[in-house]
Amino acid sequence: MIYLDIDYNSGAHPQILKALVCTNQECNAGYGFDPFSEEAKKLILQKCGRRDSEVFFFIGGTQTNMTVITALLRPYQGVLAAESAHINVHEAGAIEAGGHKVLTLPQHNGKIRVDELEAYLENFYGDDTWPHMVSPGMLYITHPTEYGAIYTLNELEQIRQVCDNYNLPLYLDGARLGYALYCGDTDVTLEDIARLCDAFYIGGTKEGLLLGEAVVARKGLLPNFFSIMKQRGAVLAKGRVIGAQFLELFKEDLLEQICSHAVQMALLIREGFRERGFAPMIESPTNQQFFVLPNRIIDELEKIARFEYWGPRGEIDTAVRFVTTYRTTEEEVMQLLDTLSEVMDTEDVPE
Repeated sequence: MIYLDIDYNSGAHPQILKALVCTNQECNAGYGFDPFSEEAKKLILQKCGRRDSEVFFFIGGTQTNMTVITALLRPYQGVLAAESAHINVHEAGAIEAGGHKVLTLPQHNGKIRVDELEAYLENFYGDDTWPHMVSPGMLYITHPTEYGAIYTLNELEQIRQVCDNYNLPLYLDGARLGYALYCGDTDVTLEDIARLCDAFYIGGTKEGLLLGEAVVARKGLLPNFFSIMKQRGAVLAKGRVIGAQFLELFKEDLLEQICSHAVQMALLIREGFRERGFAPMIESPTNQQFFVLPNRIIDELEKIARFEYWGPRGEIDTAVRFVTTYRTTEEEVMQLLDTLSEVMDTEDVPE
């Protein structure tokens, strides 16, 4: 079976696992106050080109988003995000459970547009009754988005300017950040992200780690944040487990190796489907690829591969997603494409 359903369906990358094994018998302080975590934090800040920032390690993405957003917002504020944002769709109302509302903006392959953001804010504060409403207290974006799309540097700079105009912290969900940074179609670097965002996180769970995410925040932005993390159940007692992994991930550019390979495999899938007459739903340059396929073909492909339905199954055809990882091989991709060729009929190809 070829696994192309999610990018966290296996354990850790062999180098990450080796690092965990090699450090397993060492005794260190808990809660992330160990030498591995401290060194990893310094290395991450060095890669970000920031000395005026802090790093915090989390277990997973939902805990990260919930804790950072809760810490940034006042009780009467909500978080602006695209309609398709992970915090609005696939986190089971975690933000609302924390007492805050997700204020949605139109989405364009998961991205927000700066003109629509600005219009929302102008209309909100143009209403004399706005003090009676949930106020926008921050902006949440994802890069890449839930559809695999990426922002350009110009788009991020324009969004930053609007946030500055309205005194809104900008928070970037980087669950798959490496796939955006190393996709080849981008002009955005890690240093740009660190410069333009008040806070963001570097995903590890979906990028070769056993578990873990690294939040980078402007120093002073999140006072008493460790206590807030503790309240939210987001602190791992054996914090060295996350620190050791991130240290290995950034020590010799392993993140770039992992993500570049996954993107290369994803683009093989994209072009292979295109050559067979199935254009992608969007031109994603990252490790997520989306297609609308006839149900008959989906049923045949499911015999050799696991992938995700992107929404409910249709009567005739259905949107599906293929996701690649460091484990995806060219042989697996070719097997998928060869199977697609074998089961296709001429009427299967859209006009």
